[in-house]
Amino acid sequence: MNRQLIRSYILLVAVAVLLFTVPVAFTLTKQLRDDTELSVLREADTMALLLGNGDTISCEALTEVAKAYGEETPGDVQVTPTSSCAPGLPEPAADAALAWAVEHNGATTDWGSDFIWGRHLTVTVPAQGRAAVRIVYSTSDMTRRLWQIWGFRAGLAVIVLAAAAAIGAFAARRITAPLRALNSMASRFSDGDLTARSPVTGPPETRTLALTLNQGAERLDTLVAAQRIFVADASHQLRTPLTALRLSLDNIADGVDDEFVREDVELATAEVVRMSRLVNGLLVLARAEAKVTAAEPLPLKDIVEERLTVWRPAADERGVNIALGGSGVGDRPSVLAGPGHLDQVLDNVLSNALEVSPDGGTITVRMESGAGEVVLSVADEGPGMSDAEKSRAFDRFWRGQGLTGRSGSGLGLAVVKQLVTDDGGTVTLTDALGGGLCVRLTLRAAPRTG
Repeated sequence: MNRQLIRSYILLVAVAVLLFTVPVAFTLTKQLRDDTELSVLREADTMALLLGNGDTISCEALTEVAKAYGEETPGDVQVTPTSSCAPGLPEPAADAALAWAVEHNGATTDWGSDFIWGRHLTVTVPAQGRAAVRIVYSTSDMTRRLWQIWGFRAGLAVIVLAAAAAIGAFAARRITAPLRALNSMASRFSDGDLTARSPVTGPPETRTLALTLNQGAERLDTLVAAQRIFVADASHQLRTPLTALRLSLDNIADGVDDEFVREDVELATAEVVRMSRLVNGLLVLARAEAKVTAAEPLPLKDIVEERLTVWRPAADERGVNIALGGSGVGDRPSVLAGPGHLDQVLDNVLSNALEVSPDGGTITVRMESGAGEVVLSVADEGPGMSDAEKSRAFDRFWRGQGLTGRSGSGLGLAVVKQLVTDDGGTVTLTDALGGGLCVRLTLRAAPRTG
């Protein structure tokens, strides 16, 4: 919009300059032409009178005047050979203009071109005795003055347009400042910052729009905050009875000898465990959405090694190997993330990878350092996901048809995406080499110090 306003302003000023400058330049050009023609005609008339007198004094005066005129002006004086007066002056070439002037006893003017003028102005004035005086006047000085007239105005126009562009840019920024503030507020709002508000400035229309958007954002922020508080409170309150229920089921299982009853209790215990995971996931997600913590430099390799140490015993029970590799291992990259975020992200990703990995399989964790980012990938050798499943994997409560779909809560990857996005990163799902699923976490690299 700024560019459109500036272009419109410059176009308006350009039209005004054009309407004012061009007519003035044409007027000055015509005045220069008319003044020059009148001056040459006046001198030619004077010389024609001297030529027509024919006496000795007039002829001598004609010779002196013609000589002085040739020295002081870019014009040359020519006299027809029909007159014996001033025999030292050059003779004009016989042409139609000369014949017409002598025949009709009238002056002729030839600019040498239909466009402004040519190289010479030729003025022919008849004298008594079928004689004539011709002045061939060079227009080089006139052409130089013409360039000065138009060049000065062209330069002035450029300066005016440059000033108009600067003033237009300043005015456009002042005019569009409220709109840019509204756009900034809308961008922050779309990124999930529900606290974004727009300053109420500018003309009445933008002030009214800013007030309306701020009121709508305030109401939406209040509703979302209430929803998050409800989810967090409900999840927190559900943890205690679920824990008690699981302990009760464990006690029942220990005191029951009937295999059928024991099997039912184990199924109920499994459902309670799944419900507990669901509640824990909801609580983590609600806390992650409630407040985005400030990102700080964290040693990625140390965090990865710590979480792998925690998960290796569970992997060893299944015979699953967890391997760490990548070009980022040696230089120990640091990333920007909120405290505790990477731990939760790795726990969720490794948990999913371990559940789908076959016995004796391998989970490969790699770190790759790039320009301003670090890519952390976790690849398993499980059944993988179809394209349709990948498109829905980050949806809350969605569970796939694989192994994780039976016992998962459907919140693991949703929590991963929320935490990684809060830290300014991205998460994608791709097919692993040789089959399986690869979770790629692109994290912001921390600036190097020292």
